[in-house]
Amino acid sequence: MADLKTLIKNLHPLETKILLHYSLKDELTSTRLETELGYKEGHANQAFSWLAGKKLLAETSRTPHTYFELTDFGRKIFKDGFAEERIVSYLKENGPKRLPEIAVALGIENKDVGSAFGSLSKDNVLAMNAEKKAEYTGAPLPERFAVAKSLIKKASEAENCQLDAANLTKSEIEIMGGLTKKRGISETPFKTIERETVIYKLTEAFKGVADALKNSGITGNEIGEITPSMLASGEWKKGTFRGYNISIPPARIIPGRTNPYVQFLESVKDKLCSLGFQEFDGPLVETEFWNGDALFMPQFHAARDIHDVYRLKYPTHAKSIEEPYLSNVAAVHRNGGNTGSRGWNYNFDNEFTRRLIMRSQGTVLSAHQLHKAEIPGKYFGIARCFRYDKVDATHLSDFYQTEGIVLGEEVNLKTLLGFLEMFAVEIAGATDVKYVPGYFPFTEPSIEVHIKHPKLGWFELGGSGIFRPEVTKAMGVDVPVLAWGIGIDRMALMALGLNDLRELFCEDIEKVRLRKAKF
Repeated sequence: MADLKTLIKNLHPLETKILLHYSLKDELTSTRLETELGYKEGHANQAFSWLAGKKLLAETSRTPHTYFELTDFGRKIFKDGFAEERIVSYLKENGPKRLPEIAVALGIENKDVGSAFGSLSKDNVLAMNAEKKAEYTGAPLPERFAVAKSLIKKASEAENCQLDAANLTKSEIEIMGGLTKKRGISETPFKTIERETVIYKLTEAFKGVADALKNSGITGNEIGEITPSMLASGEWKKGTFRGYNISIPPARIIPGRTNPYVQFLESVKDKLCSLGFQEFDGPLVETEFWNGDALFMPQFHAARDIHDVYRLKYPTHAKSIEEPYLSNVAAVHRNGGNTGSRGWNYNFDNEFTRRLIMRSQGTVLSAHQLHKAEIPGKYFGIARCFRYDKVDATHLSDFYQTEGIVLGEEVNLKTLLGFLEMFAVEIAGATDVKYVPGYFPFTEPSIEVHIKHPKLGWFELGGSGIFRPEVTKAMGVDVPVLAWGIGIDRMALMALGLNDLRELFCEDIEKVRLRKAKF
């Protein structure tokens, strides 16, 4: 009996209301508690967790659901139409045009016009003629555009602008695969939302607790916190108060210790400095010029899509870009400049290149460093980067990269592989490492290094390669330059013995410290 009295005194009001309002036959979900008890979703789930821990509640079923929610970009498509549709319509009326001309005429960004042209050229709807102009071939748009527009219209009329995957046909699901992403959802018509409907039932043990609550006069409406308004109105005098167990020991606080992840970052810096590297750094807010243009990423090409950047609302553009680098890079993009390349053959957009964004890759530090680097020279930086990404065990929306370059007449691919092995084995502590070909617009050849985590399996540690002449010569460098961008957060997973990137930034740093190098 004493244990039962202690139990009911320590029940939270969220738990108490459930025990008093429902019976063994009731199927409980967070939605039901939100509707009938006025709980928030987080409150309902917390109450379920507490009651399950006390063996007063048990999970009976769990059903996954997938929804596709219309994004702001999808609403824009619903209003204006797909870029592909607008481009085809424009070329039908005006004849062949260059891609930048189409972008200006329709108010579409160069990169989006390039992506649309690439897609339509595969479908033989558009083609590039001998004058490097896009022209309409006369072929109809693929049926997927009509189905996609139908899905967007259906979502715009649906509750919460969401479509339930269970209500879509097989062909609609296939087409939806190209309209939505879990990551990089800033410029897709839909975003994927995955939820689970979990059903709980009270256990037999709840009966005795519910009876004890009724006999003690506990309702779940007891006062747990006195507010200034309650004191002013005198309302506190009319209510009853929750009991508190003052014998529960407080949480252990250990002040003055360094975060384990910070220690790891410092150890990486020490390692590279001991090898003769100099550290560089740069601003979090960058221009499209340094983040992409200086790295030979074309303004109109789908290569830009690998970086879902955050744009600044105010100010939107930098006042200017440093010379002669702006002119050099613009020339490289137009016709190759003095690099021996043919470039990308388009009119470089000086307005777009000044647009301000949050840095999306550490390689921007290398772009800044090239024109002032010593030859031979070795440089590194640890850069915080930002991308519109879905957070999970191996992805964060803001993350750290360790970025480095090595300049010199004698450096080569073998030298680069040696550095990659050092990162994977000596710093990350991996035992299984593999190198696979990759693609980056600014390096050739390009290599990805993958490591095997004992819990998460194989994942990419980072990318690397030898900078293309279009990158180095525009900055006044005429020797081979090795470059890499390694996900230092992911290296920490191995080195600290963790299974989830989010643990690196949790409040319980003692837990992270104790897990160090243990699986």
